[in-house]
Amino acid sequence: MKHLLKMLDLSRNEILDILNLADQLKYEQKHGIPHSLLKGKTLGMIFQKASTRTRVSFEAGMYQLGGYALFLSSNDLQIGRGEPVEDTARVLSRYIDGIMIRTFEQDEVEALAEYGDIPIINGLTDFSHPCQVLADLMTVREYKNKLEGLKLCYIGDGNNMANSLIVGGLKVGMRVSVAVPGEYHPAKKVLDFANSFDCFELLADPMAAAKEADVVITDVWASMGKEGEQEKRRRDFSEYQVNKDIMEMAKPDAMVMHCLPAHRGEEITSEILESHASEIFDEAENRLHVQKAVMVKLMG
Repeated sequence: MKHLLKMLDLSRNEILDILNLADQLKYEQKHGIPHSLLKGKTLGMIFQKASTRTRVSFEAGMYQLGGYALFLSSNDLQIGRGEPVEDTARVLSRYIDGIMIRTFEQDEVEALAEYGDIPIINGLTDFSHPCQVLADLMTVREYKNKLEGLKLCYIGDGNNMANSLIVGGLKVGMRVSVAVPGEYHPAKKVLDFANSFDCFELLADPMAAAKEADVVITDVWASMGKEGEQEKRRRDFSEYQVNKDIMEMAKPDAMVMHCLPAHRGEEITSEILESHASEIFDEAENRLHVQKAVMVKLMG
């Protein structure tokens, strides 16, 4: 593994290796065992999208690993003024040891990897959110003690989270059921991958998708960059809320997860979020541990 660009690039064994290391690093942190595995290393963090969890978890993670995280706003870089990404990649490769980028276009992340000589980590694009989904898988395994054979249900927009959950879930042996409105399907290349699995289903009915689910996951209806479609999406997704009725279809001990921030009363009710707050905020914490594992794998 040279980079973390999207879930489609990872093998099952690579995913499990990351999760196993994340478990180890989490244990060590909780027990005060130092792990300065990236001492002297520098991670450049390029942000073209706003962030809470991504910035804080990567920055804190690098500090805990003995390294240094350098915040690079697109407003402060020449890349924000038209410098080609391939030039930025080649320059930064001479200064730092790795790049995490949170941006819009997947092609931009792929170009950094193609032209740079250092590891590239996708902190989020419109196509993929691999760090979040690795944290999700880590959390499910913590609560359920396994991944293989569990049913993962995703309800909502066929966005970067849907794309990544489908691929990640199927690669680790989960059954994956996705409920999205017709015009909001996940990416074609993701569906082409998923349709080769008998344990995948794409549905219009969220109640049917949630039936006997072990974990139910949702995300905001209008991701960053889609705010102008907010009202239309509220109408189109009105039947795709994770609420009491949906959870009655799932298994009695089903988990609920959300990558946050959540719009309570839209994609998830406040009642359901609060009753599953333990797993949702463990999921948020696990961003830190899984990203530390990714950085150690790529930069150690």
